[in-house]
This record gives sequence, C-alpha cells and structure tokens, in this order.
Amino acid sequence: MDKSKKNSRYQRLYKQIKDLIEKSSNNPTSNMVTMLAVLHHKMDYFFWTGFYLLQDGKLQVGPYQGSLACINLAKNSGVCWSAINAEKTVIIDNVEAFPGHIACDSRSKSEIVVPLKNQNNELIGVLDVDSSELNSFDEIDALWLEKIMALVFEI
Repeated sequence: MDKSKKNSRYQRLYKQIKDLIEKSSNNPTSNMVTMLAVLHHKMDYFFWTGFYLLQDGKLQVGPYQGSLACINLAKNSGVCWSAINAEKTVIIDNVEAFPGHIACDSRSKSEIVVPLKNQNNELIGVLDVDSSELNSFDEIDALWLEKIMALVFEI
C-alpha cells in the first residue's frame, strides 16, 4: 500500500475507533477489543493483531485477533520485550533476522510493536502486529498506531 493511501486509511480508522469508544465505552478492555477488530479486518496486511500485557513481571497474551498466540513471552527476548525495554515503538522488516525472535506462528515475516501506557503514563504492555509479508510496516504505521493506543484509556 502506498504511503498516501495508508495514511488516509489510518485517518479514517482512527476516527471510526475514536467515535466507537466515545459513544459507548467506559472500559479499557472493551476499547482494546474494539480497536483490534477494526484494525485487523481493515488493514489487509495485518496477519496477527493483539496485546501482550505485563502481569507479575511476565508478558502475557491479552486480547487478540488471528492465529493461536504464545501465552507467555520469555523475559527480555523477542520484539515485544525490545519495545518494553526501550519504551518505544519497534519496527522489524524481517523477523527471521531479529536475534531472539519468538516465532508463535512461522508465517509471520515482519512486525511492529507499540508500547501501551495507562492513564498514569505507566507501561503496561504492547500492541503487537505481525504481517505475513516482509517490510510491511513503516513510520506511518508507527505514528497512527501510537495515536490509536492513546485511545485505550480514553474513558
């Protein structure tokens, strides 16, 4: 998808998600599930779309759309922990070239992971999106997914 089309699609999806949340939600989990359903079904290169949440020092699967997920991610390993440890969005063009990549589904080829912070600005998990194609994610995905993550706690 070219950058202009991608940016326009994210603008529409952001508005749709924001409207859905503002009209009917008062719950972060409901917000997560709603945004996942919209993103996963409207972004054709999203193969797996979900949250991993910090729970007692572990990074465990939360709400998601796609194939079966790994339940626990080994501490300080993989792309999700890289985003947690750096507290910033991580884009991987080729997951097979990433040291310590955790392969929950071998069809995954590229990945973006966006930190999730609560209303107190505390890191509580990540949004993890995989694509079955190489080089799927860029700065436009990062920008819009970060904006969309800010809606999780808009209640």
